[in-house]
Amino acid sequence: MNGSSVLLIEDNPADVLLIRQAFESQGYTEGPDVVGDGEAAVSRLEACAAGSELTPCLILLDLNLPKISGHEVLRFIKTEPALKRIPVVILTSSSATDDVLACYERYANGYVVKPVTFTELKATVRTLENFWFSTAILPNHVLA
Repeated sequence: MNGSSVLLIEDNPADVLLIRQAFESQGYTEGPDVVGDGEAAVSRLEACAAGSELTPCLILLDLNLPKISGHEVLRFIKTEPALKRIPVVILTSSSATDDVLACYERYANGYVVKPVTFTELKATVRTLENFWFSTAILPNHVLA
């Protein structure tokens, strides 16, 4: 997996740092691209839909974002024809039933509660990599 093929939408600098370190610990020279709020995420994804930015293979999305919530970003992704095939995994601190159900109703491809320890985070990154980049066939590979 090329880390840059992953878009991380996360506003917490500490979480961004830990997630990047988890990618690096798995041997990825590039961590995920990072967007720090919902409004910037929508702008970036609009540029992807227009063809002026590289479209990510996988999006890791936090729900608790400033400006535009993660729920609204997910809704935007899954209703935009040029983006809706991109797998979106919710990576958030919320384990609330309402959040989980709302995300799946908006066509999230997975829901992961942020691990508490760095060891668990590394295992989560490894699991995501194994599934999304080694086991699953991604839409961009079919359309390439």
